[in-house]
Amino acid sequence: MPRWIRTLAAATLMSSLSLLSACGGGDSSSTDGDVDIVALAQRAPTLSTLAEAVEAAGLAETLSTAGPYTVLAPTNDAFDALLDELGIDKATLMADHALLQSVLRYHVLPGRVARADIPAGRAIEPLDGGFLKIDTVGGDLVATDGRNRTARLQATDLAAANGLVHVIDRVLLPADRPLAEVVQAESGLGRLAAALAATGLSTTLSGAGPFTLFAPTDAAFDALAAQLALTPAQLLADGPLLTRVLAYHLVDARVLRAEVPLGAPVTTRLGRSFTIGAGADANLQVTDECGCTATIVRADLLGANGVIHVIDKVLQPAP
Repeated sequence: MPRWIRTLAAATLMSSLSLLSACGGGDSSSTDGDVDIVALAQRAPTLSTLAEAVEAAGLAETLSTAGPYTVLAPTNDAFDALLDELGIDKATLMADHALLQSVLRYHVLPGRVARADIPAGRAIEPLDGGFLKIDTVGGDLVATDGRNRTARLQATDLAAANGLVHVIDRVLLPADRPLAEVVQAESGLGRLAAALAATGLSTTLSGAGPFTLFAPTDAAFDALAAQLALTPAQLLADGPLLTRVLAYHLVDARVLRAEVPLGAPVTTRLGRSFTIGAGADANLQVTDECGCTATIVRADLLGANGVIHVIDKVLQPAP
């Protein structure tokens, strides 16, 4: 979207928040410190559905207390899009208190997290658990939820007596799948999914975690099979080899791209390590114990119990 359109959209949004004062360029700040977060949402026409949902979910009392809280506040349009996505009407959503509680609490962060204090690219834990992240993309801040859906922060640092509100253009949803199921659903990771099932590691990756999985693509597994003079089927049938190799791709901690300790050894479940450094382009590269490198071609694929980084080569520990 061109910058001038984003700026116009932000200006339109802020004009509807008639009690709030706006700063230009799509990055908004305001002060309304005499009212709490619930009252702020009730006074903003573009947040009326959120205010209604908070009441329906029984969260109004919580968000009226001292806090402080930071709320990622979806607009009315964001809720309309969610209804289309879920295939339900507004009345059904408002009547489903369990769903509303789960979704709305996922938008509440403990403490006052101003725009300038957002830990870009790092895990952010909402009040009731789970995690999401917010990245800087161009001049925008973009949130990624547990289902790898994204929302843009349209206005930030709207101040209430008990915290801050950042307006977002999509309703965020908490993760609903462990990493094992994320692998199964992701295109290009079919051989990895089969290997995890064959070795029993799919059960591990369905557990509590947290985990970080470095996930070789199908092409990477085919290249390894050719290197070992095996067919892909023969490779998948070699349980001891697969178990050793896959354990070398699994870290018993959640490490998002922005949290990677560049240049430091990363210890894997196998008990062996590899290092991660900056590549020639914007992608990171993983160097295994054999001195071979793999590029992280897609970082931060989120699941309920951790994160996946897709790589273009199978890592191998030293013999």
